[in-house]
Amino acid sequence: MIRLFETHKIRKTRELSGRLWKVTPQEGEHAGETFPMMVPGCIETYPGFGNYRGWLAYETTFEAKGNVRLEFKGVSHFAKVFVDGEQVAEHYGSYTPFDVCLRDLPPGTHNLKVMADNSFDDAYALDFPNDYMSYGGISRGVVLEEIPDAYLSYVHVTPLCEEDGVWQVRAEVMCVALPGSPDVVSLRAGEEVPAGAKDECCGPALSAAVRLRIAGQEFLSEEILLTPGENLITFEGLRISGVTAWSMETPALYEAEAVLFCGDEPVDDLIERVGFRTVTVSGREVLLNGRPLRIKGICRHEDHPQYGCALPAEAIAYDLALMKDLGANSVRTTHYPNDEIFLDLCDELGILVWEENHARGLESDKMEHPKFEEQCEQVIREMIKAHYNHPSIYIWGILNECGSDTEYGRSCYAAQYALIRALDQSRPCSSASCRFERDLCQDLPDVCSWNMYPYWYDERTAAQMATDVMTWVEEKGNGAGKPFLVTEVGAGGIYGFRDPSHDIWSEDLQAEILEKQLTELSTLEGCMGTYIWQFCDVRVSRIWWAMRRPKSRNNKGIVDEYRRPKMVYQTVKEIYQKLPDYRDE
Repeated sequence: MIRLFETHKIRKTRELSGRLWKVTPQEGEHAGETFPMMVPGCIETYPGFGNYRGWLAYETTFEAKGNVRLEFKGVSHFAKVFVDGEQVAEHYGSYTPFDVCLRDLPPGTHNLKVMADNSFDDAYALDFPNDYMSYGGISRGVVLEEIPDAYLSYVHVTPLCEEDGVWQVRAEVMCVALPGSPDVVSLRAGEEVPAGAKDECCGPALSAAVRLRIAGQEFLSEEILLTPGENLITFEGLRISGVTAWSMETPALYEAEAVLFCGDEPVDDLIERVGFRTVTVSGREVLLNGRPLRIKGICRHEDHPQYGCALPAEAIAYDLALMKDLGANSVRTTHYPNDEIFLDLCDELGILVWEENHARGLESDKMEHPKFEEQCEQVIREMIKAHYNHPSIYIWGILNECGSDTEYGRSCYAAQYALIRALDQSRPCSSASCRFERDLCQDLPDVCSWNMYPYWYDERTAAQMATDVMTWVEEKGNGAGKPFLVTEVGAGGIYGFRDPSHDIWSEDLQAEILEKQLTELSTLEGCMGTYIWQFCDVRVSRIWWAMRRPKSRNNKGIVDEYRRPKMVYQTVKEIYQKLPDYRDE
């Protein structure tokens, strides 16, 4: 399963995942042996490969002819793609999609081979042993699409404001003309089409137009001359009436359908789902449709003992059902962009999402890696391009607990915030810091966000610790007047370890600490909410400091790795369910 709704009616598509591929490890005792493995999947979940690091060869076949687009939703960490023995693409980044377009494939059966590397290589600035497991393999879906010489790459819909039941909307549609198409010529706007020029896909006019239908209301672009590569069509000043605003209590969704016409013929289409809502920052509040949010959040890793990070839709839905049962209204995707199925479900369930790029716990020296900034910005571009339309995403996050206490680190934060704002002005942005009294970046984000563990790593009360941080941000940290959000708070507890003395790692102590943390923070003036660390216990990398993590797990989950509730589950539920979703209630 790729999405929860149909994305094309004209374009022919089929999934190459959801079936067995031939997988050949290139390292270790099984090097050179071939195994049938399900895609999507993680190599570490297969018997005998629990700690595998290195290259894997994935192979399958497909029937096709003509122009073909292959899209890979996620391959960890680095991928090389081969079709019929020829390399056609490569990509670094485990959690964002990439694609390749192939022109004029001859009819017949074709071989598809993906070389995937999950090693901690010096060339990979964002992947290293960490406090979560970096899984390997083709961990998200793979799609094959038959495309014409010109096709639609994305549709981005931006609700701007609502007045008297009418929404002002801006939309962008990207049309790509395949390079090398013999009949698509490069012309500047206003130039005359050469006599006799024609495009086999687009007909004799060598022009294209897009019909955009949003919530049943139709708009038509002017005709444009196609040039090789990307051609952006912008719809300004659209007015959409008769729709229900998307909110946590009414998560109304509507189709945005773009159809590409070349001449009078519809040649391609792309369907997205959108919600009509606004997210703005006003003083110390983040407003959803003008109402100040109270975040009752949980941080979540994509991690499961059976599936690794390749959770099926049913398992994702169960995670979100548990969060709804707890009374949570938001989830933070730590520490990377999440699967689109997860985001689709959050859209449908009315769960707000903090989504962030892939960077966690890097000191300034690691941020000086020659590829660090380039690879971070690539994740941001791919994340926002792919996930722009999800109304559940209310904030973009970057660089969790990274080197925000140095001038070089500050330059990275500034560059990445600037990139986000250039790509999307409809959402605020932030980053979770832990550099108390040393952070140099609190003037940069729209929301000041902090990770803290009172009663666990720090002896101060939650109220005192948060007050100390807020006072410093306000008076010395250059973050005066901004919303303040606690993005991590929690304590560890091992499932089944009960102790009347509330000893360390007991469920009893975990419940006691979370009750104090949440109770104190929920009544703290100026704090707009909390994210609990974390939803479930997760596997951590096999490194020396994992010895401080019992069972090689980060055990701060509200549920254990198998989703069995701990004592703290009921504690959180009693607190979160009593708190309203908005601060004006």
